[in-house]
Amino acid sequence: MRERRYSSTSPERLAAALFDVAAESGLEGASVREVAKRAGVSIGAVQHHFSTKDEMFAFALRTLVDKLLARLSEVERGGDPARALFAAMSQLLPLDEARSREAHVMAAFAVRAATSPSLAEIRRKTLFTIRTGLSAVLIGIGTPEAETRAALLLATVDGLALDAIGSPALYPPEYLEHALDIQIGMILQGADVVPSSSIELAS
Repeated sequence: MRERRYSSTSPERLAAALFDVAAESGLEGASVREVAKRAGVSIGAVQHHFSTKDEMFAFALRTLVDKLLARLSEVERGGDPARALFAAMSQLLPLDEARSREAHVMAAFAVRAATSPSLAEIRRKTLFTIRTGLSAVLIGIGTPEAETRAALLLATVDGLALDAIGSPALYPPEYLEHALDIQIGMILQGADVVPSSSIELAS
């Protein structure tokens, strides 16, 4: 009986509602009651899918991460590595309304991960996946200290995103794009002649 009662409420629908709440008021405002209200369902419907709030948070973060990694995997895989790196890393910056909302939610999850092992593990795997993809690109074109430079590029983009959502007037989109372009140029210094090879940014 219970399965039929809540069959129209999917975890994905609840994750989308949580995302909307978190984008507007942070995870502090994403109570089970508020998520249920935003999704237009009962608290019982939320509890049917998620026994705890942390379980709901973990599912929502995985859903967001999957969408992000899917976009990274669609980056053009041949040609100029600098352009490919720019296209990939710009997905992590608040350059438009959609990415700004994502950046707000990702920042909220990053803070929560400091005290949530499940969220911390999802975040660790995500950063590792992106960093590994960046390393592969840099290794493929003979960039010195490729893995370290990949870590520095990712950390720079994370830092820019955090500063931009906290002080948007200081970091308009055109500034963020310019800063990313400069950083990529610095990261690629010392690379060999760029071959026409496949570029894998996420797997």
